[in-house]
Amino acid sequence: MARPVLRAATRPSPLARWQTAFVASHLAAIGIDVTPVLVDTLGDRTQAANTPLHSIGGQGVFVKEVQAAVLSGHADLAVHSAKDLPAITPDGLVLASIPGRGEVRDMLIGSTLDALRVGAVIGTGSVRRRAQLLHRRPDLVFAEVRGNVGTRLAKASQFDAIVLARVPLERLELLDGLQGELLSTTVMLPMIAQGAIAVECRADDEATQEALGLIDDAIAHAA
Repeated sequence: MARPVLRAATRPSPLARWQTAFVASHLAAIGIDVTPVLVDTLGDRTQAANTPLHSIGGQGVFVKEVQAAVLSGHADLAVHSAKDLPAITPDGLVLASIPGRGEVRDMLIGSTLDALRVGAVIGTGSVRRRAQLLHRRPDLVFAEVRGNVGTRLAKASQFDAIVLARVPLERLELLDGLQGELLSTTVMLPMIAQGAIAVECRADDEATQEALGLIDDAIAHAA
């Protein structure tokens, strides 16, 4: 008897593909195969222009087209970085599973916070990160840096330091040789749901919702 196959909508970035493979491995363990459906998002299309995220809509710019693929029936489920999701799930979808959560903290790459020179330039597009670093170091200067994880690491030499979530560096095995500091949550409170992977499906698709429930991490989902 053939194994059931679910179509997973996902962004085409290396991290998004890793997350989809992670979800697929969990579903494979319960007898379900997964086929990726790659979807470009507004956030992806504006990265090359280095446009600040808050100027194009902020949260949601990396997920709306992926969600639309599920709502339209082009995919059965959507895999996201949970921190990219808006607080309210769109009508017709349900947050069916949080299959795992990794490191939640942010990382300063290129220097420790105390070692930064006065007036150091920090690469980050995050208003949250800028505000919290300025609270500790009012002398710091900030510059926009966008792109996927590999792109931002490649641009790190243009700044005194950059800020990234640590978990994608772990998942993509990019930590070797990086100098910097893992920032305590008392210094840098992470984005809500950072480190978690979220899986959505249609609210009326009971079979997929039931399958995704089997790979849910209840503790991570509650958090």
